[in-house]
Amino acid sequence: MNQNLPGKIYFLLFLCFLVSGVIQAQNYSLTGRVIDSESGNYIDGVNVTLRGTAFGKTSVAGGNFKFNDLPEDKYVLSLNLEGYNRYEQQVNLKSDLDLGDIYMIRMGAEGTVSALQKTIRSDNVIRLINERPNFIGGNMVYGIPPDPKKVEGDNYLDKKWNSASILLYRDQQMLEGFRVRYNITSNMFELMEPENNLVSILPGLRVQNIVWVDSTYRVPRYFVNGMDFLDEGSPISGFFEVLVEGELPLMRRTLAVFKESTYNTALMVGERNDKILKRDKYYYLVEKNILEIPKKRKKFFPIFGDKAEEMEEFASSNNLNIKDPNAVFQLFTHYNSKFPGFRPIMNQLIDSSD
Repeated sequence: MNQNLPGKIYFLLFLCFLVSGVIQAQNYSLTGRVIDSESGNYIDGVNVTLRGTAFGKTSVAGGNFKFNDLPEDKYVLSLNLEGYNRYEQQVNLKSDLDLGDIYMIRMGAEGTVSALQKTIRSDNVIRLINERPNFIGGNMVYGIPPDPKKVEGDNYLDKKWNSASILLYRDQQMLEGFRVRYNITSNMFELMEPENNLVSILPGLRVQNIVWVDSTYRVPRYFVNGMDFLDEGSPISGFFEVLVEGELPLMRRTLAVFKESTYNTALMVGERNDKILKRDKYYYLVEKNILEIPKKRKKFFPIFGDKAEEMEEFASSNNLNIKDPNAVFQLFTHYNSKFPGFRPIMNQLIDSSD
């Protein structure tokens, strides 16, 4: 019996090692506060779940929720409350994590322009910049450029990956925690998870609004689905960027135009490569009708109605040429600033290809 004693001791030590490993496994807490995006009031009674798990809570005592003893893992946090857009966010839990204030948006919330519907707010995106700076800057991943021997250029609105908030048509679901880029030609969004770099495809037809943080200027850029607007009575395929919102919104649509090579093999002259060129067109919105900005002064200034003469004087005194997109941006910003509630989206016109 004594000869078997060392073996029993080793076995007991092995069991203790296994048990201690289980005991030492780390669990963490996940907390946050739910806030109404318009009023700033905390919201109680929100169903807070971790999608695909049995974990669920309800926000209480000033919009607070807390999960205890969560295993280290990646989760999808989902917030649901009747009358509000559903909110979802990816969470990579590696330590105790406080998500801070999470803004939920009422369906049909009032705003300065129906194009945005206030379903996506710059406040939320600015928070991404301030609290999660790793989403932008040095961690950007660049796509593989096309073969320069065949095609120059690409079909992306911005080939860099930008952190984004996405509103889907279905159930008014809000997605966060992804980097995205948009293929103009296919009308598809490519979504990359920030941790594992897995890429999935999201058809543009499913996306109502999207706002992403421009990786160069670090400002939010708003895009709305053309299906919600009318061009000569018909919905439009593709997305428009809202440059100035307010009484008379200014919008931009970027097209990818294929230019075939002009190379003459016999004479060895001309452009050898095919090219994909980006072309910007500018529009203004009247109710749901989207109209292209006129290029002639006689047709341009009547856009502003009873303030047409005043706007023309403003253009003349500031030497603004309406053929220059930056001048058009300044004019629409000046016009909309005359109405209550105006808040600029950006202080300068950003090149759509930056």
